[in-house]
Amino acid sequence: MIVGGVPHVPGATMYDKMRWLEREGDHIRKRMLNEPRGYPASCCNIILPPTHPDAQAGYVIMEHQEYPGMSGSNTICVVTVLLETGMIPMHEPVTDLVLEAPAGLIRVRAECSSGKVTRVTFRNVPAFATHLDTIIELPHLGAVAVDVAYGGMFYVIADASQFGLALTPDEGRDIIRIGALLRAAAREQLPVVHPEQPGFAGITISQLAGPAHDPAHHGRNAVIVATGEVDYHRSATWTGAIDRSPCGTGTCARMAVLHAKGQLGRGQPFHHESILGTVFTGEIVDEVRVGERAAIVPTLSGQGWITGMSQYVLDPSDPFPQGFRVGDIW
Repeated sequence: MIVGGVPHVPGATMYDKMRWLEREGDHIRKRMLNEPRGYPASCCNIILPPTHPDAQAGYVIMEHQEYPGMSGSNTICVVTVLLETGMIPMHEPVTDLVLEAPAGLIRVRAECSSGKVTRVTFRNVPAFATHLDTIIELPHLGAVAVDVAYGGMFYVIADASQFGLALTPDEGRDIIRIGALLRAAAREQLPVVHPEQPGFAGITISQLAGPAHDPAHHGRNAVIVATGEVDYHRSATWTGAIDRSPCGTGTCARMAVLHAKGQLGRGQPFHHESILGTVFTGEIVDEVRVGERAAIVPTLSGQGWITGMSQYVLDPSDPFPQGFRVGDIW
């Protein structure tokens, strides 16, 4: 979470600021997410003044290969930092606030106690499915059934049982290999564009879905974030990292799929496990349309923790001002 030290980022909206950073300030993303400062599963957020009068703060999300319009786990982290550091006043037991993400305004309710944010619930942008039970061809694996949905990013979602996976940490290598193949194949074979925000286009992330390990929950997932691009038709290696959280936008995308299939109704809590067993809770609070597509409005709840406070610097003589990547972990 970058809370200071970034020069002025121009743009009339947070989306414009995101695109400016992508074009003109991408050295910040590379410096913070590549080694020696970052690692493959990390994300970075820049907290910025909002451009919308209803918002108290804005933020731009940076991942290893893209600038997502929205991210649930990053939103929870942003709220936690803003309130626990006093950047926005905390009111106990509940603080209501509005954040401006590149994808739009995010309305937040934070439960607070003794100076600590104990739970964050936010109303996400509308989520919708574009493909259900669609067959794609994967090199080395053959025909696979997938769903595609938008939850703030476009996800390709496949049932992990097709690959004999239980979604446990020891399966990490197989999960990223299959996830990278899914992402690349679906991006090529199933083009998608957001009906109202054409700047968000293409499948950029994959999700393996399965049953919950805890009977009190409703599902488990492993979201695979890209850490590089490869020719998936030819390469024997695939790059990626597993999201350590249950993934907020991934949970919303899965909820959109389940709703489209008639398996999740409005007002039903959806407890979604990560590969570590941590849980986000989603709920459908409205049904809307995005262009010609039926969509849901989901809320998502979870918690984040501040693990440290650091000051990062760049020495003018540093031979790797944008960091580096080595193939043993990337």
